[in-house]
This record gives sequence, C-alpha cells and structure tokens, in this order.
Amino acid sequence: MASISTIYLSRIIGNPVLSGNRERIGRFQDFIVDLSFERPKVIAAKIKFGWSSLIVDFANISITKVNTKYTIICHHIEEITVPEDNTCLLGKYILDKQIVDLDGRKLVRVNDIRLAIISTGAFLIAVDVGIEGLFRRLAIAKPIKKLLKPFGKSMPSKMILWDDVSTINFGQRGIQLSKSQEKLSMLHPSDLADIIEDLDRKTQLALFSSLDEEKAADVLEELETEAQVHLLEHLPVGKAADLLEKMPADEVADILDDLEEERAEELLDEMEEEASEEVRELMEYPENTVGSLMTTDFISFKEEMTVDDTINELRREKPESDMIYYLYVLDKNEKLIASVSLRDLITADSMTPLKTIMRRDIVKVRDYEKLDSLAEIISKYNLLAIPVVDIENKLLGMVIIDDVVFTLLKTRRRKMKE
Repeated sequence: MASISTIYLSRIIGNPVLSGNRERIGRFQDFIVDLSFERPKVIAAKIKFGWSSLIVDFANISITKVNTKYTIICHHIEEITVPEDNTCLLGKYILDKQIVDLDGRKLVRVNDIRLAIISTGAFLIAVDVGIEGLFRRLAIAKPIKKLLKPFGKSMPSKMILWDDVSTINFGQRGIQLSKSQEKLSMLHPSDLADIIEDLDRKTQLALFSSLDEEKAADVLEELETEAQVHLLEHLPVGKAADLLEKMPADEVADILDDLEEERAEELLDEMEEEASEEVRELMEYPENTVGSLMTTDFISFKEEMTVDDTINELRREKPESDMIYYLYVLDKNEKLIASVSLRDLITADSMTPLKTIMRRDIVKVRDYEKLDSLAEIISKYNLLAIPVVDIENKLLGMVIIDDVVFTLLKTRRRKMKE
C-alpha cells in the first residue's frame, strides 16, 4: 500500500468506498472543488450510500493505492452542506465538457481530470484533452500502450494545466466565475470570436453576455454573419444597441443588413440619434458600391494649419490607428484637396504649414463606384486607405484596406458554401 501524489478522476469514479474498518459502505461518485483557490481545491466527496447520495467532508476521506487499484476510505460519515458560489462537481460540470485552451486559443473537450494530493489537501492541477485520457476512461489505455511499444509508437497525450484553462459552462452551478471571465477577456477578439462560433447557440449567448461592453463590441465585429445575427436577435434591445454604438458605423450597417428588417429598425430606434442616422445613410448604398464599405470615421484638417497644430489635434482626438494612415486636407467647403502622410507630418518642422507638405495628386473614389475597382486601385498605388467623395468632391469617408480584404474573403467563403 502506498500514498499517492497524483490521481486521475476516471480511475476512482464508481470505485467502492470503505469504512475505517474496511467494510464496504458505498460507491464514490464525484469530487466537489472550491474554485476560488488559485488551483481548485477538493473540499468534499459525493458518495452513494444505498439509494441516496451524501456530501462528505474531504477531510474524512483518504485514498491509497494497492498494487494498481485505488482504495477509498471514509473515516467518518456525516453529511455537510457546501456553498453554491465558487464550487462545482468535477465529474458533472467539467469532465466531458468543453473548455477553452487559453494557450492554444481553441475549444477542447475534457477527457479526464488530474488531481494532486499533498499534505494540505487535494487540488485540480490539469485536464487531459488527449486520446490517452479518453482510452483511460475506457480502461484500455495500458493495453494499447503495450501494443504500440514494440513499434516504437506512443499514444498521443495532451495535458493542459488548469492555469491555462477557462471554463465556459455558464449555465451550470459554480462555473460562471469572475476568474474565468478575466482569463477569457485576455484573449484577442478574433480568437474569442472563433471560440464562440464553435459553441452551441445557448452557450454562445451566455459567453458573449459575460463580456464587458468594450470587449463584446470588438468580438461582435469579428464574428461571422450567422453568429452576429443570432446574438443580436437574442440580446436585450438596449444592450445590443449599446454595443452597436461602440462599433464603426460601416460595420454596424453591414450587420443590420443581414438582420430581419423589423429587428434592424428596432435597434436603430434604440441607438443614439447621431449614430443611428450615420448608419441609416450607409445602409442606403447598394451592396456592391464603395459607399456600402466605407467608414465615415476620418480626420480632416485645413491647409492653413501648421504641423504643430495638426499634431496637437491628433493628440486631442486620439484616433484609432487605421484612421491616421493618411490625413486629409479640406477646403472651406469641405471638399477634398489633398492628403498628408503621417511620415511627412512627423519629419517636418513644427511651424511648417500643411499646404507645404501636402500632396494634391490624391487617389480617390466616388461613393457610388463599384467595389470591383477598389482592390485594383489599392494594389496599383500601394495604398493602406483610400478617400471616398461624392459627386461634388466632398469627403464622405474612407475605405481601409483591411475592410477590402475582409470583404473579398467573405465573398469567397460564401461562394465556397454555395
């Protein structure tokens, strides 16, 4: 008989539970862990006694290994009550469930759970998401290992430390925890979007609803159309409108175009008037025109301004990085007359007027031009963004290369599905 330092949950589920004098009194069902610890700590065991199950303090449980079998002893049978907050049954709520592998940035299935038993208690240290964990559950891992050994092969194994895991079973007891949400919020929005898209509809909504507004808006922008539509149809109108207000108007217009007209109108009515009007204007453009793809967020200046004035204005505005690929210069009638690159701006003397360094031979497109011409123009002139003007040459917005690439990829995916 030997004391053990690590154990797999699958190896003891269903095992007999003995009394202090080695009489069989029940069967082991599950562990309850307290997830508020840095590493989840086992605080109780669920044991089936006859027709009923009791929750027993883990302090009254000992586990030893005899040869290859585990012996579970319950020294004192007394049911306890564990708090619902920050606790959960390992087998019921984590084993066989989907979790987020934070390092791999993807969803994985838990095939087994590894615990460490030390002097201060038992702790959840890792989850097994590999083939070996699955075969261990079926009690065929060892025979398969022996079978593969003569061929110099090994069984694929994949353990993930609990520190690199985030649970996502938000509807279950004990799982919707601030620590899990903090871990998820550290992921890039595009990674979170990929994870959400792989979930079932109910869990998609639960996970997305757990994000703060800023993160949720960023993730919503990265999601595929189907997931965007599902979330906006099921989120409360007020919350959905708040998220849309934080997104670029052109992105919102694209999303609302895919919603049922009644729901889209409901959201537009709930949004702030200025943001709503901006989106409505973009939605009026036909689908394959430049105007349907442009963003109305841009920064413009007057040619009389100096370099110092311009830089101070940028500091006040704190624009997104893609808004300052190029700075546009307008006349008193808001007509586009030139552009200034950020490079020219920061290398010029502070008192230099913009008209001295601006470029008048600017490449631009009209709002009702077809999208087909955009990729060719951007490629030909090696542009990161291109300004969009109306028939009177008034600046309406700009199209960013990222949006052009995204639209091309989106169109390609749709054609592949067809």
